[in-house]
Amino acid sequence: MSGNAKFRFLNEERQLRFPEDWQAPGASRLWLYNLHYFEDLCAIGSSARRAWHTQLMQRWIAENPPRRGVGWESYPLSLRIVNWIKWAMDGNPPGDELCASLATQVRYLRRRLEYHLLGNHLFSNAKALVFAGAFFSGPEAAGWFDQGMRLIDKLLGEQVLADGAHFELSPMYHALALEDLLDLINIGSACGMAVPANWRDTAPRMFDWLRAMCHPDGGIAFFNDAALGLAPTLCELKRYAADLGVPVVARGRASLPAASGYVRMEAGAAVLIADCAAIGPDYLPAHGHADSLSFELSLQSRRVLVNSGTSIYAGGPLRQAQRGTAAHNTLRLDGRDSSDVWAEFRVARRARTQLELGPDPLQGLLQASHDGYRHLSGAARHRRRWQLGLDELNIFDSVEGKGYHRVECFLHFHPDWSVRMQAADCYIVRSADAALVFELSVDPKLGWYLEEDAWYPEFGRKVTNVRLRGDYQGRLPLQFETRLTWRG
Repeated sequence: MSGNAKFRFLNEERQLRFPEDWQAPGASRLWLYNLHYFEDLCAIGSSARRAWHTQLMQRWIAENPPRRGVGWESYPLSLRIVNWIKWAMDGNPPGDELCASLATQVRYLRRRLEYHLLGNHLFSNAKALVFAGAFFSGPEAAGWFDQGMRLIDKLLGEQVLADGAHFELSPMYHALALEDLLDLINIGSACGMAVPANWRDTAPRMFDWLRAMCHPDGGIAFFNDAALGLAPTLCELKRYAADLGVPVVARGRASLPAASGYVRMEAGAAVLIADCAAIGPDYLPAHGHADSLSFELSLQSRRVLVNSGTSIYAGGPLRQAQRGTAAHNTLRLDGRDSSDVWAEFRVARRARTQLELGPDPLQGLLQASHDGYRHLSGAARHRRRWQLGLDELNIFDSVEGKGYHRVECFLHFHPDWSVRMQAADCYIVRSADAALVFELSVDPKLGWYLEEDAWYPEFGRKVTNVRLRGDYQGRLPLQFETRLTWRG
Protein backbone atom coordinates (compact mmCIF):
# COMPACT_ATOMS: atom_id res chain seq x y z
CA MET A 1 0.00 0.00 0.00
CA SER A 2 1.02 3.60 -0.40
CA GLY A 3 2.10 5.90 2.38
CA ASN A 4 -1.38 7.41 2.59
CA ALA A 5 -4.63 5.83 3.74
CA LYS A 6 -8.08 6.98 4.80
CA PHE A 7 -9.58 5.67 8.01
CA ARG A 8 -13.02 6.43 9.42
CA PHE A 9 -13.85 5.81 13.06
CA LEU A 10 -16.45 7.41 15.34
CA ASN A 11 -17.91 9.31 12.34
CA GLU A 12 -14.57 11.06 11.83
CA GLU A 13 -12.49 10.41 8.71
CA ARG A 14 -8.76 11.08 8.62
CA GLN A 15 -6.18 10.83 5.87
CA LEU A 16 -3.13 9.26 7.49
CA ARG A 17 0.47 9.14 6.38
CA PHE A 18 2.43 6.30 7.88
CA PRO A 19 4.53 5.72 9.88
CA GLU A 20 4.14 8.98 11.81
CA ASP A 21 0.34 8.95 11.84
CA TRP A 22 0.00 5.75 13.81
CA GLN A 23 -0.15 8.31 16.63
CA ALA A 24 -2.22 10.78 14.47
CA PRO A 25 -1.63 14.18 16.09
CA GLY A 26 -4.94 15.88 16.84
CA ALA A 27 -6.97 12.67 16.94
CA SER A 28 -8.80 11.75 20.14
CA ARG A 29 -7.45 8.88 22.19
CA LEU A 30 -10.55 6.82 21.44
CA TRP A 31 -10.07 7.38 17.68
CA LEU A 32 -6.46 6.20 18.00
CA TYR A 33 -7.58 3.17 19.98
CA ASN A 34 -9.92 2.25 17.12
CA LEU A 35 -7.08 2.64 14.63
CA HIS A 36 -5.01 0.10 16.59
CA TYR A 37 -7.87 -2.36 17.27
CA PHE A 38 -7.84 -3.73 13.68
CA GLU A 39 -11.55 -4.52 13.93
CA ASP A 40 -11.96 -4.34 10.16
CA LEU A 41 -10.22 -7.71 9.97
CA CYS A 42 -13.44 -9.29 11.24
CA ALA A 43 -15.97 -7.00 9.56
CA ILE A 44 -18.55 -8.12 7.02
CA GLY A 45 -16.90 -8.38 3.61
CA SER A 46 -13.41 -8.31 5.09
CA SER A 47 -12.22 -11.16 2.86
CA ALA A 48 -12.29 -8.76 -0.11
CA ARG A 49 -9.69 -6.65 1.71
CA ARG A 50 -7.40 -9.53 2.66
CA ALA A 51 -4.34 -8.30 0.77
CA TRP A 52 -4.71 -4.79 2.17
CA HIS A 53 -5.17 -6.17 5.68
CA THR A 54 -2.01 -8.25 5.34
CA GLN A 55 -0.03 -5.20 4.26
CA LEU A 56 -1.48 -3.12 7.08
CA MET A 57 -0.54 -5.70 9.71
CA GLN A 58 2.98 -5.89 8.28
CA ARG A 59 3.25 -2.11 8.46
CA TRP A 60 1.99 -2.09 12.02
CA ILE A 61 4.67 -4.61 13.03
CA ALA A 62 7.43 -2.65 11.28
CA GLU A 63 6.35 0.82 12.40
CA ASN A 64 5.15 0.17 15.98
CA PRO A 65 8.10 -1.27 17.89
CA PRO A 66 7.39 -2.69 21.36
CA ARG A 67 6.49 -0.26 24.15
CA ARG A 68 6.07 2.69 21.79
CA GLY A 69 2.77 4.51 21.28
CA VAL A 70 -0.94 4.04 21.90
CA GLY A 71 -0.99 0.63 20.21
CA TRP A 72 0.97 -0.87 23.09
CA GLU A 73 -1.47 0.25 25.77
CA SER A 74 -3.10 -2.78 27.32
CA TYR A 75 -6.68 -2.23 26.14
CA PRO A 76 -6.05 -1.73 22.39
CA LEU A 77 -3.36 -4.40 22.67
CA SER A 78 -5.95 -6.87 23.99
CA LEU A 79 -8.47 -6.16 21.25
CA ARG A 80 -5.85 -6.32 18.51
CA ILE A 81 -4.51 -9.68 19.74
CA VAL A 82 -8.02 -11.13 19.56
CA ASN A 83 -8.73 -9.65 16.13
CA TRP A 84 -5.45 -10.87 14.64
CA ILE A 85 -6.11 -14.37 15.98
CA LYS A 86 -9.67 -14.36 14.64
CA TRP A 87 -8.29 -13.34 11.24
CA ALA A 88 -5.67 -16.09 11.30
CA MET A 89 -8.23 -18.73 12.33
CA ASP A 90 -10.54 -17.66 9.51
CA GLY A 91 -8.36 -19.28 6.88
CA ASN A 92 -5.67 -16.59 6.60
CA PRO A 93 -2.17 -18.08 7.03
CA PRO A 94 -0.50 -15.75 9.55
CA GLY A 95 3.13 -16.39 8.61
CA ASP A 96 6.14 -16.39 10.91
CA GLU A 97 6.42 -12.60 11.19
CA LEU A 98 2.85 -12.12 12.37
CA CYS A 99 3.03 -15.05 14.79
CA ALA A 100 6.26 -13.70 16.27
CA SER A 101 4.70 -10.26 16.70
CA LEU A 102 1.58 -11.73 18.28
CA ALA A 103 3.65 -13.65 20.80
CA THR A 104 5.60 -10.49 21.65
CA GLN A 105 2.34 -8.58 22.14
CA VAL A 106 0.92 -11.28 24.42
CA ARG A 107 4.07 -11.36 26.55
CA TYR A 108 3.93 -7.59 26.87
CA LEU A 109 0.24 -7.66 27.82
CA ARG A 110 0.69 -10.39 30.40
CA ARG A 111 2.99 -8.12 32.39
CA ARG A 112 0.58 -5.18 32.16
CA LEU A 113 -2.89 -6.43 32.98
CA GLU A 114 -5.17 -3.53 33.89
CA TYR A 115 -5.81 -4.27 37.55
CA HIS A 116 -5.73 -0.53 38.16
CA LEU A 117 -8.81 -0.05 35.94
CA LEU A 118 -10.63 -3.38 36.41
CA GLY A 119 -14.05 -3.67 34.72
CA ASN A 120 -14.33 -4.32 31.01
CA HIS A 121 -10.63 -3.52 30.51
CA LEU A 122 -9.41 -6.36 32.71
CA PHE A 123 -11.95 -8.74 31.17
CA SER A 124 -10.62 -7.87 27.69
CA ASN A 125 -7.07 -8.54 28.92
CA ALA A 126 -8.11 -11.96 30.20
CA LYS A 127 -9.97 -12.77 26.98
CA ALA A 128 -6.83 -11.97 24.96
CA LEU A 129 -4.78 -14.36 27.12
CA VAL A 130 -7.33 -17.14 26.55
CA PHE A 131 -7.31 -16.53 22.80
CA ALA A 132 -3.51 -16.51 22.68
CA GLY A 133 -3.26 -19.65 24.79
CA ALA A 134 -5.70 -21.45 22.51
CA PHE A 135 -3.97 -20.25 19.33
CA PHE A 136 -0.36 -21.02 20.25
CA SER A 137 1.06 -24.26 21.60
CA GLY A 138 3.68 -25.10 24.19
CA PRO A 139 4.21 -24.45 27.90
CA GLU A 140 4.24 -20.66 27.57
CA ALA A 141 0.90 -20.69 25.73
CA ALA A 142 -0.53 -23.02 28.36
CA GLY A 143 0.45 -20.48 31.00
CA TRP A 144 -1.32 -17.70 29.12
CA PHE A 145 -4.40 -19.86 28.76
CA ASP A 146 -4.52 -20.89 32.43
CA GLN A 147 -4.05 -17.33 33.66
CA GLY A 148 -6.75 -16.03 31.32
CA MET A 149 -9.20 -18.76 32.34
CA ARG A 150 -8.68 -18.10 36.04
CA LEU A 151 -9.32 -14.41 35.49
CA ILE A 152 -12.41 -15.03 33.36
CA ASP A 153 -13.84 -17.34 36.01
CA LYS A 154 -13.34 -14.71 38.70
CA LEU A 155 -14.50 -11.73 36.65
CA LEU A 156 -17.59 -13.34 35.17
CA GLY A 157 -19.03 -13.95 38.62
CA GLU A 158 -18.18 -10.41 39.68
CA GLN A 159 -19.21 -8.51 36.57
CA VAL A 160 -22.52 -10.17 35.64
CA LEU A 161 -25.26 -9.41 38.15
CA ALA A 162 -28.08 -11.75 39.17
CA ASP A 163 -30.48 -10.32 36.57
CA GLY A 164 -27.88 -10.68 33.80
CA ALA A 165 -26.71 -7.06 33.70
CA HIS A 166 -23.06 -6.20 33.20
CA PHE A 167 -22.11 -4.44 36.42
CA GLU A 168 -21.02 -1.16 34.81
CA LEU A 169 -24.72 -0.66 33.92
CA SER A 170 -24.18 0.63 30.39
CA PRO A 171 -26.29 -1.14 27.73
CA MET A 172 -23.49 -0.49 25.23
CA TYR A 173 -20.76 -2.07 27.36
CA HIS A 174 -23.16 -4.86 28.28
CA ALA A 175 -23.52 -5.75 24.58
CA LEU A 176 -19.73 -5.70 24.19
CA ALA A 177 -19.34 -7.94 27.25
CA LEU A 178 -21.90 -10.38 25.84
CA GLU A 179 -19.99 -10.47 22.55
CA ASP A 180 -16.81 -11.19 24.55
CA LEU A 181 -18.50 -14.13 26.24
CA LEU A 182 -19.78 -15.51 22.92
CA ASP A 183 -16.28 -15.13 21.47
CA LEU A 184 -14.87 -17.17 24.35
CA ILE A 185 -17.48 -19.89 23.81
CA ASN A 186 -16.64 -19.82 20.11
CA ILE A 187 -12.88 -20.25 20.45
CA GLY A 188 -13.36 -22.86 23.15
CA SER A 189 -15.57 -24.91 20.87
CA ALA A 190 -13.27 -24.39 17.87
CA CYS A 191 -10.26 -25.63 19.83
CA GLY A 192 -12.00 -28.67 21.29
CA MET A 193 -12.06 -27.23 24.79
CA ALA A 194 -14.69 -28.22 27.33
CA VAL A 195 -16.56 -24.91 27.50
CA PRO A 196 -17.32 -24.09 31.16
CA ALA A 197 -20.99 -24.58 32.03
CA ASN A 198 -21.23 -21.14 33.65
CA TRP A 199 -20.32 -19.50 30.32
CA ARG A 200 -23.32 -21.10 28.64
CA ASP A 201 -25.52 -20.42 31.68
CA THR A 202 -24.53 -16.75 31.86
CA ALA A 203 -25.11 -15.85 28.21
CA PRO A 204 -28.93 -16.33 28.27
CA ARG A 205 -29.23 -14.13 31.36
CA MET A 206 -27.21 -11.44 29.62
CA PHE A 207 -29.53 -11.72 26.62
CA ASP A 208 -32.50 -11.25 28.96
CA TRP A 209 -31.15 -7.97 30.28
CA LEU A 210 -30.07 -6.66 26.90
CA ARG A 211 -33.50 -7.35 25.43
CA ALA A 212 -35.09 -5.46 28.32
CA MET A 213 -32.81 -2.49 27.64
CA CYS A 214 -33.60 -2.27 23.91
CA HIS A 215 -36.32 -0.21 22.28
CA PRO A 216 -38.70 -1.87 19.81
CA ASP A 217 -36.51 -0.47 17.01
CA GLY A 218 -33.84 -2.93 18.15
CA GLY A 219 -31.37 -0.36 19.48
CA ILE A 220 -30.21 0.13 23.05
CA ALA A 221 -31.62 2.73 25.43
CA PHE A 222 -29.27 5.56 26.40
CA PHE A 223 -28.40 5.16 30.07
CA ASN A 224 -24.88 5.94 31.28
CA ASP A 225 -22.29 5.89 28.48
CA ALA A 226 -24.27 4.50 25.56
CA ALA A 227 -24.37 5.10 21.82
CA LEU A 228 -25.34 3.23 18.70
CA GLY A 229 -22.77 1.80 16.32
CA LEU A 230 -19.98 0.76 18.71
CA ALA A 231 -21.39 -2.51 20.03
CA PRO A 232 -23.17 -5.28 18.13
CA THR A 233 -26.95 -5.06 18.11
CA LEU A 234 -29.23 -7.47 19.92
CA CYS A 235 -30.21 -8.99 16.56
CA GLU A 236 -26.56 -9.52 15.58
CA LEU A 237 -25.76 -11.12 18.92
CA LYS A 238 -28.76 -13.44 18.64
CA ARG A 239 -27.54 -14.64 15.24
CA TYR A 240 -24.07 -15.21 16.67
CA ALA A 241 -25.51 -17.18 19.59
CA ALA A 242 -27.62 -19.29 17.23
CA ASP A 243 -24.51 -20.19 15.23
CA LEU A 244 -22.88 -21.37 18.47
CA GLY A 245 -25.93 -23.23 19.75
CA VAL A 246 -26.22 -20.89 22.73
CA PRO A 247 -29.84 -20.46 23.87
CA VAL A 248 -31.44 -17.02 23.99
CA VAL A 249 -34.05 -16.67 26.73
CA ALA A 250 -36.80 -14.06 26.30
CA ARG A 251 -37.97 -12.20 29.38
CA GLY A 252 -41.64 -11.53 30.06
CA ARG A 253 -43.43 -8.24 29.57
CA ALA A 254 -41.99 -6.61 32.68
CA SER A 255 -38.31 -6.67 33.53
CA LEU A 256 -37.79 -7.03 37.27
CA PRO A 257 -34.93 -4.81 38.44
CA ALA A 258 -33.42 -7.36 40.85
CA ALA A 259 -29.73 -6.56 40.99
CA SER A 260 -29.32 -3.88 38.32
CA GLY A 261 -32.20 -1.53 39.14
CA TYR A 262 -33.42 -0.99 35.57
CA VAL A 263 -37.08 -1.63 34.78
CA ARG A 264 -38.92 -2.22 31.51
CA MET A 265 -42.70 -1.86 31.36
CA GLU A 266 -44.92 -2.48 28.33
CA ALA A 267 -48.56 -1.60 27.68
CA GLY A 268 -50.01 -1.99 24.21
CA ALA A 269 -47.83 -0.03 21.80
CA ALA A 270 -45.87 1.69 24.58
CA VAL A 271 -42.52 0.64 26.03
CA LEU A 272 -40.99 2.45 29.00
CA ILE A 273 -37.47 1.82 30.32
CA ALA A 274 -36.67 3.43 33.67
CA ASP A 275 -33.48 3.95 35.66
CA CYS A 276 -33.95 3.06 39.32
CA ALA A 277 -30.32 1.98 39.55
CA ALA A 278 -27.11 3.02 41.21
CA ILE A 279 -24.71 4.99 39.03
CA GLY A 280 -22.45 1.93 38.80
CA PRO A 281 -20.15 -0.20 40.95
CA ASP A 282 -18.89 1.69 44.00
CA TYR A 283 -15.28 1.28 42.87
CA LEU A 284 -15.89 1.75 39.14
CA PRO A 285 -18.47 4.40 38.12
CA ALA A 286 -16.34 5.53 35.15
CA HIS A 287 -19.13 5.19 32.58
CA GLY A 288 -21.86 6.52 34.87
CA HIS A 289 -24.10 9.50 34.18
CA ALA A 290 -26.08 11.61 36.65
CA ASP A 291 -29.31 10.12 35.28
CA SER A 292 -31.10 8.82 38.38
CA LEU A 293 -34.86 8.28 37.81
CA SER A 294 -34.59 9.13 34.12
CA PHE A 295 -36.52 7.12 31.55
CA GLU A 296 -37.03 6.57 27.84
CA LEU A 297 -40.31 5.93 26.01
CA SER A 298 -41.22 4.35 22.67
CA LEU A 299 -44.62 4.29 20.97
CA GLN A 300 -45.41 1.96 18.07
CA SER A 301 -41.72 1.10 17.64
CA ARG A 302 -40.70 4.78 17.52
CA ARG A 303 -38.53 6.41 20.15
CA VAL A 304 -40.32 9.40 21.66
CA LEU A 305 -38.57 10.49 24.85
CA VAL A 306 -34.82 9.89 24.87
CA ASN A 307 -31.83 10.65 27.02
CA SER A 308 -29.26 12.69 25.12
CA GLY A 309 -26.66 9.98 24.51
CA THR A 310 -22.87 9.96 24.34
CA SER A 311 -20.70 11.22 21.49
CA ILE A 312 -17.33 11.90 23.11
CA TYR A 313 -15.01 10.70 25.88
CA ALA A 314 -12.46 13.51 25.69
CA GLY A 315 -12.73 15.83 28.68
CA GLY A 316 -14.38 19.22 28.31
CA PRO A 317 -17.76 20.98 28.43
CA LEU A 318 -19.49 18.57 26.03
CA ARG A 319 -18.44 15.46 27.95
CA GLN A 320 -19.54 17.14 31.19
CA ALA A 321 -22.90 18.14 29.72
CA GLN A 322 -23.63 14.69 28.32
CA ARG A 323 -23.01 13.09 31.71
CA GLY A 324 -25.00 15.77 33.53
CA THR A 325 -28.55 15.51 34.86
CA ALA A 326 -29.98 18.07 32.41
CA ALA A 327 -29.17 15.74 29.49
CA HIS A 328 -31.65 13.17 30.81
CA ASN A 329 -35.41 12.86 31.35
CA THR A 330 -35.41 13.60 35.06
CA LEU A 331 -35.28 16.47 37.60
CA ARG A 332 -32.42 18.77 38.55
CA LEU A 333 -32.24 20.85 41.73
CA ASP A 334 -30.48 24.18 42.06
CA GLY A 335 -28.56 23.60 38.84
CA ARG A 336 -26.67 20.68 40.41
CA ASP A 337 -26.23 17.16 39.07
CA SER A 338 -27.84 14.33 41.03
CA SER A 339 -24.42 12.64 41.18
CA ASP A 340 -21.23 14.68 41.06
CA VAL A 341 -19.78 13.62 37.69
CA TRP A 342 -16.47 15.25 36.82
CA ALA A 343 -13.52 14.87 34.43
CA GLU A 344 -13.92 12.19 31.76
CA PHE A 345 -14.65 9.20 33.97
CA ARG A 346 -14.92 10.38 37.57
CA VAL A 347 -17.81 10.55 40.04
CA ALA A 348 -17.58 12.03 43.52
CA ARG A 349 -20.79 12.27 45.60
CA ARG A 350 -23.37 9.77 44.32
CA ALA A 351 -27.13 9.48 44.41
CA ARG A 352 -28.47 6.47 46.29
CA THR A 353 -31.60 5.12 44.63
CA GLN A 354 -34.34 3.09 46.29
CA LEU A 355 -37.08 1.12 44.55
CA GLU A 356 -40.24 1.70 46.58
CA LEU A 357 -43.16 0.27 44.62
CA GLY A 358 -43.47 -2.26 41.82
CA PRO A 359 -42.84 -2.86 39.09
CA ASP A 360 -46.44 -4.06 38.80
CA PRO A 361 -46.99 -5.25 35.22
CA LEU A 362 -50.77 -5.46 35.69
CA GLN A 363 -51.17 -1.87 36.86
CA GLY A 364 -48.12 -0.56 34.99
CA LEU A 365 -46.91 0.97 38.24
CA LEU A 366 -43.39 1.80 39.38
CA GLN A 367 -42.06 4.13 42.08
CA ALA A 368 -38.53 4.97 43.20
CA SER A 369 -36.61 7.77 44.88
CA HIS A 370 -33.05 9.01 45.27
CA ASP A 371 -31.14 11.16 47.74
CA GLY A 372 -28.67 12.77 45.33
CA TYR A 373 -29.58 16.21 46.67
CA ARG A 374 -29.26 15.33 50.35
CA HIS A 375 -26.29 17.68 50.62
CA LEU A 376 -28.43 20.72 49.75
CA SER A 377 -30.12 22.74 52.48
CA GLY A 378 -33.36 21.06 53.48
CA ALA A 379 -32.05 17.57 52.54
CA ALA A 380 -34.15 17.32 49.37
CA ARG A 381 -35.23 13.91 48.04
CA HIS A 382 -36.67 13.24 44.58
CA ARG A 383 -39.44 10.65 44.34
CA ARG A 384 -40.98 9.62 41.00
CA ARG A 385 -43.92 7.36 40.21
CA TRP A 386 -44.65 6.12 36.69
CA GLN A 387 -48.03 4.68 35.73
CA LEU A 388 -48.17 3.28 32.20
CA GLY A 389 -51.48 2.38 30.56
CA LEU A 390 -52.61 1.37 27.11
CA ASP A 391 -53.13 4.97 26.04
CA GLU A 392 -51.36 7.13 28.61
CA LEU A 393 -48.32 7.62 30.80
CA ASN A 394 -48.64 9.50 34.07
CA ILE A 395 -45.53 10.70 35.87
CA PHE A 396 -45.90 11.91 39.44
CA ASP A 397 -42.89 13.80 40.79
CA SER A 398 -42.39 14.97 44.34
CA VAL A 399 -39.43 16.78 45.81
CA GLU A 400 -39.39 16.47 49.57
CA GLY A 401 -37.40 18.73 51.84
CA LYS A 402 -37.44 22.28 53.09
CA GLY A 403 -36.39 25.73 52.05
CA TYR A 404 -36.29 27.70 48.81
CA HIS A 405 -35.00 25.79 45.79
CA ARG A 406 -35.06 25.73 42.01
CA VAL A 407 -36.46 22.55 40.46
CA GLU A 408 -36.12 21.84 36.73
CA CYS A 409 -37.84 19.02 34.87
CA PHE A 410 -36.41 17.89 31.51
CA LEU A 411 -38.18 16.03 28.72
CA HIS A 412 -36.03 15.35 25.64
CA PHE A 413 -37.79 14.37 22.41
CA HIS A 414 -36.35 12.20 19.68
CA PRO A 415 -35.50 14.31 16.59
CA ASP A 416 -38.33 12.66 14.62
CA TRP A 417 -40.93 14.47 16.74
CA SER A 418 -42.12 18.07 16.74
CA VAL A 419 -43.65 19.78 19.77
CA ARG A 420 -46.15 22.65 19.63
CA MET A 421 -47.70 24.53 22.54
CA GLN A 422 -51.50 24.39 22.42
CA ALA A 423 -52.12 26.02 25.80
CA ALA A 424 -50.06 27.04 28.80
CA ASP A 425 -50.41 23.54 30.23
CA CYS A 426 -50.78 21.48 27.05
CA TYR A 427 -48.48 20.55 24.16
CA ILE A 428 -49.15 18.60 20.98
CA VAL A 429 -46.40 16.18 19.97
CA ARG A 430 -46.40 14.95 16.37
CA SER A 431 -44.25 12.43 14.51
CA ALA A 432 -42.40 13.63 11.42
CA ASP A 433 -44.77 11.76 9.10
CA ALA A 434 -47.81 12.95 11.13
CA ALA A 435 -48.87 9.33 11.60
CA LEU A 436 -48.72 9.61 15.39
CA VAL A 437 -49.94 12.47 17.55
CA PHE A 438 -50.21 12.65 21.30
CA GLU A 439 -50.99 15.22 23.95
CA LEU A 440 -48.65 16.24 26.74
CA SER A 441 -50.26 17.86 29.78
CA VAL A 442 -48.02 19.65 32.26
CA ASP A 443 -48.48 21.22 35.68
CA PRO A 444 -48.84 25.04 35.68
CA LYS A 445 -46.97 25.23 38.99
CA LEU A 446 -43.87 25.16 36.78
CA GLY A 447 -43.07 27.50 33.94
CA TRP A 448 -42.54 25.48 30.75
CA TYR A 449 -40.15 26.32 27.93
CA LEU A 450 -39.53 24.69 24.55
CA GLU A 451 -35.80 24.76 23.81
CA GLU A 452 -33.57 23.63 20.98
CA ASP A 453 -31.36 20.79 22.11
CA ALA A 454 -29.09 18.06 20.73
CA TRP A 455 -29.29 14.28 20.63
CA TYR A 456 -26.08 12.27 20.27
CA PRO A 457 -26.98 8.84 18.85
CA GLU A 458 -23.41 7.89 17.91
CA PHE A 459 -19.88 8.94 18.73
CA GLY A 460 -19.03 11.99 16.66
CA ARG A 461 -22.64 12.63 15.63
CA LYS A 462 -25.00 15.40 16.73
CA VAL A 463 -28.67 15.73 15.72
CA THR A 464 -30.84 18.73 16.59
CA ASN A 465 -33.95 18.01 18.64
CA VAL A 466 -36.16 19.82 21.15
CA ARG A 467 -36.60 19.53 24.86
CA LEU A 468 -39.33 20.76 27.16
CA ARG A 469 -38.01 22.23 30.39
CA GLY A 470 -40.16 22.90 33.41
CA ASP A 471 -38.86 25.49 35.87
CA TYR A 472 -40.02 26.03 39.46
CA GLN A 473 -38.47 28.44 41.94
CA GLY A 474 -40.04 28.36 45.36
CA ARG A 475 -40.30 26.47 48.60
CA LEU A 476 -40.29 22.73 49.07
CA PRO A 477 -42.00 20.33 49.25
CA LEU A 478 -43.21 20.27 45.64
CA GLN A 479 -45.49 17.82 43.85
CA PHE A 480 -46.51 17.88 40.19
CA GLU A 481 -47.86 15.57 37.50
CA THR A 482 -46.99 15.16 33.82
CA ARG A 483 -49.32 13.20 31.53
CA LEU A 484 -48.88 11.90 28.01
CA THR A 485 -51.96 10.56 26.24
CA TRP A 486 -52.23 8.86 22.86
CA ARG A 487 -54.57 6.59 20.98
CA GLY A 488 -53.74 2.99 21.76
